[in-house]
Amino acid sequence: MHKQTLKRVVIAGGGTAGWMAAAAIGKLLGEHLDITLIESDEIGTVGVGEATIPTMLSFHRLLEINEREFLEAVNGTFKLAIKFENWGKLNESYIHSFGKTGRDCWAGEFHHFWLKGLEQGLNAPYGDYCLELKAAEAGKFEISDNPWINYAYHLDATAYAKFLRKFSEPFGVKRIEGMIKHVALDASSGFIQSLTLASGQVVEGDLFIDCSGFRGLLIEQTLHTGYEDWSHLLPCDSALAVQTESVGPALPYTRSIAHESGWQWRIPLQHRVGNGLVYCSRYLSDDAARQKLMANIEGKPLTEPRLIKFRTGRRLKGWNKNCVALGLATGFIEPLESTSIHLVSSGLIRLLRLFPMGGVRSVEVDEYNRQSKLELESIRDFIVLHYNATERDDSPFWRYCRNMPIPESLAHRIALFRETGRIFVGDDELFRVYSWTQVMIGQGIIPQQYHPVVHTLNEQELERFLVGMKKSIADRVLQMPRHEDFIAKFIGNQQ
Repeated sequence: MHKQTLKRVVIAGGGTAGWMAAAAIGKLLGEHLDITLIESDEIGTVGVGEATIPTMLSFHRLLEINEREFLEAVNGTFKLAIKFENWGKLNESYIHSFGKTGRDCWAGEFHHFWLKGLEQGLNAPYGDYCLELKAAEAGKFEISDNPWINYAYHLDATAYAKFLRKFSEPFGVKRIEGMIKHVALDASSGFIQSLTLASGQVVEGDLFIDCSGFRGLLIEQTLHTGYEDWSHLLPCDSALAVQTESVGPALPYTRSIAHESGWQWRIPLQHRVGNGLVYCSRYLSDDAARQKLMANIEGKPLTEPRLIKFRTGRRLKGWNKNCVALGLATGFIEPLESTSIHLVSSGLIRLLRLFPMGGVRSVEVDEYNRQSKLELESIRDFIVLHYNATERDDSPFWRYCRNMPIPESLAHRIALFRETGRIFVGDDELFRVYSWTQVMIGQGIIPQQYHPVVHTLNEQELERFLVGMKKSIADRVLQMPRHEDFIAKFIGNQQ
């Protein structure tokens, strides 16, 4: 395609995606490249991606980011889970945690043994066998290797971008303030040659990273890549975000509270709480959504509610010619499972593994796009599961979600689990068996049978196995410090 040596990387846009790109490429390849980031203080960022998943720890380890410094800079708290309220049924809730549940054997996962236990009258909830879930419920937290505790963060996304900017600059990343007014293409190849700023400055590059948000300035407005719309599967198209004062200790989990036309998030930081209302504008007006949000917050508002409009789906190519899109420029899957920042980091790691130092080749581009498509579709299916597997029929929105056609890939996975208790995930899928099982059971999908491997234990052995495991987890949680006490000691923040 374009086999000249690649030396100049230009990142169009700042925010979380732009500065994550600058940090990763600068840290890992900066000595070989000239890296420029262009952003304008006049352009606001979405900046509400305040909840993360455990893959962020791997990204930070790759960059050798100090965890204490990071948490202090972003007013961060720890996250063990997401609590889903009113999703399967009104006035019922469940927790999707980051931990493993129980212990598996080679032939069948733990939930098969749990199902057999229910048949014997051992009626403990499935979540009682997960340390992270029980710790989240109790408001407890610690970092532990024995047993390993799987966790993520709540963070101030705007502060995170500033933290990464400071991190990136020693690796030679140059920031240019300015608005991009023109994109020049090579007449023969169609590759991007340069960006012209409002000041008249021209910035040339060999590889361009589009972090311009929903508008996709390079990937879509310039290269016309195309977009696959998923709004028939994920009908919410609007969000209102507002920050409030904290009124109590920060819980180590995100709350996702379903309402008649979508859901509301609550994300606790050290110094405040992030709140938002996600909804479908076909069923709820912006004014009514604002009223609903403000009526269901705790604590004094610190900001005015900010309206965000979006269309769920994916760019047909995340990498087109010499342009790679990251963050919102590459598509949008609503924030229900906190995957936005993960998708930036996974896109970056994919790019670094395929980095076209010798020039852009179609085989690298095609492989990047193949992997990206599979990742986005598998995450999409997991999010659609929450909406479709519901018993709610109390509003037109939920009746639509219950009855909407879903992808065959998801329909098969649900049917296999419901009828046999089996669940299989691909090696490269983000959400593993434990996640799928927690959400399916939480949403009311209970398998009709269990794997015969459970018969390797007689009734007494199974009871000892289940009761002993539940007790060991409960005992461990009792010993753990409160989440807010751990944060104060870990960061040294006694406020």
